[in-house]
Amino acid sequence: MQRLCGLVGVSKQAYYQYDEDAAHAKAAREEFALQYVKDIHKLDPGMGISKIWEMYRKEFLCDHPIGRDRFCRIANENGQKVRLRIAKPRTTDSTHGLPVYPNLIKEYIPVAANQLWVSDITYIVIMDDDFHYHFCYLSLILDAYSEEIVGWSVGPTLDTDYPMAALRMALKSIEDKEVNLIHHSDRGCQYASREYVNMLREHGIQVSMTESGDPKDNAQAERINNTMKNELLKG
Repeated sequence: MQRLCGLVGVSKQAYYQYDEDAAHAKAAREEFALQYVKDIHKLDPGMGISKIWEMYRKEFLCDHPIGRDRFCRIANENGQKVRLRIAKPRTTDSTHGLPVYPNLIKEYIPVAANQLWVSDITYIVIMDDDFHYHFCYLSLILDAYSEEIVGWSVGPTLDTDYPMAALRMALKSIEDKEVNLIHHSDRGCQYASREYVNMLREHGIQVSMTESGDPKDNAQAERINNTMKNELLKG
């Protein structure tokens, strides 16, 4: 260390003093940032850290520089982090103008496998970091009797391709089988699409859809989707 200090023209004592001053300055910046978060939360306890960071960045970053990740970490370590508010995406578009089909399962109770499949799409939140996230979409087909997932697919969009992939997987499970099968779903554009309906009909499967936007009309599929998302995927 002494040789290094000699090369750059400073004394060993001066180096340690500088290092100590830098550590004090860093601690002071972190304390200032933490106090700022606490003050904001006194005024608005529900304000998220991402919004507080943007306010801090515009007002104090030049005089009290601190990185965004460290700002978030300090808030989190001191119990000041508010759960990021996630705007839930809409997964069902029933205003598409495509043909829809009657609900065939109002009082229907399957007594064996491959008599009734129920389908649904749900979103999964992928956290990129403490401030940013994106969605992917899980398409499931469930056998209503066995409660076995016979088809599934995950994709980055709500395109029909992903429910179609789940359907193709499900259809493989009944190859060379004679079935009298109903496929039930909501009235979303994916399930009402010509491509999806035609594939069902080509395999002799009856098309059934909910009569409204009430989740109870497709409760079993909704429940399995929620289980997958909230218990299995989150551990």
